[in-house]
Amino acid sequence: MILFYRFFINLVFILSPLIILIRLLKKKEDPKRFQEKLGFFSKNKSKGKLIWFHAASVGEFQSIVPLLEKLEKSKKISKILITSNTLSSSKIISKIKLKKVTHQFFPIDNDLIIKKFINHWKPSVALIVDSEIWPNTLINLNKKKIPTILINARISRKSYSRWIKLKNFSKLIFNKYDLCLSSNKETVSYLKKLGAKNIRYFGNLKYSQSENEKIEIDKQTIKFISRKTVWCASSTHNSEEKFVGLVHNKLKKKYKNLLTVIIPRHIDRIEKIKKQLLNLGLKVHVHEPKTRIHQDTDIYLVNSFGKTKSFYSAVKNVFLGGSLINHGGQNPLEALRYNCNILHGPNVSNFNEIYKFLHKQKISKKVINLNQTINILNKHFNSKKSKKNIKDKIYKIGKKILKKNIDEINLILNKK
Repeated sequence: MILFYRFFINLVFILSPLIILIRLLKKKEDPKRFQEKLGFFSKNKSKGKLIWFHAASVGEFQSIVPLLEKLEKSKKISKILITSNTLSSSKIISKIKLKKVTHQFFPIDNDLIIKKFINHWKPSVALIVDSEIWPNTLINLNKKKIPTILINARISRKSYSRWIKLKNFSKLIFNKYDLCLSSNKETVSYLKKLGAKNIRYFGNLKYSQSENEKIEIDKQTIKFISRKTVWCASSTHNSEEKFVGLVHNKLKKKYKNLLTVIIPRHIDRIEKIKKQLLNLGLKVHVHEPKTRIHQDTDIYLVNSFGKTKSFYSAVKNVFLGGSLINHGGQNPLEALRYNCNILHGPNVSNFNEIYKFLHKQKISKKVINLNQTINILNKHFNSKKSKKNIKDKIYKIGKKILKKNIDEINLILNKK
């Protein structure tokens, strides 16, 4: 199986110039840095211990920011390398104000390129975030005796069902991890069956909170939102924006000053979303700082990265996308830190444990159709009852999880 995988990856490598060209034309690659994916490095390694995190995309990176802030203060570490796959994640990472952090795009998992990557950066420890499994990377880290941690590990039922069909191959790959820090109990069970060793469960790192969160929303927008009956649909996927637009049209019959903020998961879909909403007869304003917002705006469409938390601070009701479709939902904890009411669809398998906790606390509501969503939003808009303040509870849980993860990382660093 490993030979077949390597054949496939080598084929991808041969076709990579064409693949990257197509992605450049679609503006999905950085024209100045795409060579990093082919094993050409734009930065040199500094002296001292380097710790390497691979966080594939925005969500994975954001989950480790509190961890990075703590490790930044460690005298044992000289540099923190972050690799990611997507252009959107590189833009978010570039905004982080940590002196030890440097970013590179993750190279193709070709055996020769990965060897070159590891020899160049010489990490003391490698930490793979969430569910990214790259066989050649793991095998070469293992050969170099570089401790490798699967951190905030998450294996979905769908992913597990694929891996277990290749039991011998999965055992070869998963036992290359020196330590697996699971984000949920279900993943612990799956990791054991897939051949992983040394598994710990402390909880989801997404409970932990950055020390340097900033509100990045202009005063004009805040002023405009404050005068409206407002709700937000965040991390929406294809077809969910139309659903949100239909909800808005129904609610507007009762709330004449209604404003719906939509923050799509992928901002390259903005024009398509705008067209879809205009076809529903809605007036759409695309987010541009210092641009006049018309008073009769129905939909405020956010088209830039890193603004989600800012809008959570300005609204009280949030619908989280990726949950009406078969995607697995989105992390609700960011919205909860701003004491928002949470609505979500039935498909939240990626965050099952978190949503179970929220349902027990009566803080989130599952919606399965248009009328149910409208009824719940109606209740929230008219409620004068102050909801439970969950922020402190989440903060305490997150602080505990963060400390335990750092302790495990330090144990490995101390052995190096």
